[in-house]
Amino acid sequence: MGLFNRKTNESAVATATATLPVDPALAALTGDYIIDPAHSSIGFTVRHAMVTNVRGTFAEHEGALKLDGANPGASSATIDVRIASIDTGIGDRDGHLRSGDFFDAEQFPLMTFRSTQAEQLGGDKYRVTGDLTIKDVTKPLAIDLEFNGTATDVYGNERVGFEGSAEILRSAWGLTWNAALETGGVMVSDKVKLNFDISAIKNAA
Repeated sequence: MGLFNRKTNESAVATATATLPVDPALAALTGDYIIDPAHSSIGFTVRHAMVTNVRGTFAEHEGALKLDGANPGASSATIDVRIASIDTGIGDRDGHLRSGDFFDAEQFPLMTFRSTQAEQLGGDKYRVTGDLTIKDVTKPLAIDLEFNGTATDVYGNERVGFEGSAEILRSAWGLTWNAALETGGVMVSDKVKLNFDISAIKNAA
């Protein structure tokens, strides 16, 4: 995923010779990881009827991270989300979201993200850029992340964690259904906030 890319500053560009040393703590994280869906959440927030927010999650998702602390450019990430697992807490609304008016989950069962690059914004904050595909439409997406650190759990698993968010205009991916309100405005905002809270387990050597 390139979580550990260091943002190049102007002086480094000017000299074209300086390279940042590898942080041993970051280099130690190098390896392949599997996202743990039981302890991760991928969700969204969208404005409803111009006055409140509706929140939802996708219960079924899987993904993999390849972290390379010594060579950040070799890092990568993949996430696959099963659209039919959408859950906003209201069955009828979830059914509408799965229908052709919105995601058309039967024809387009997956939403996917494939990272292409990343940079450090400062401290534990990163920006990961990649390709988001919904309904066979692929467009770039930048996700701002905060690296939450590492831990060894009670089962001996080495974990990394991060949380982040991004904003999209759903219409760019063909999610255009809406309804006009008598008081003005529309039923569903075009702007959607995506939320990520990820825990990933390092594969055994």
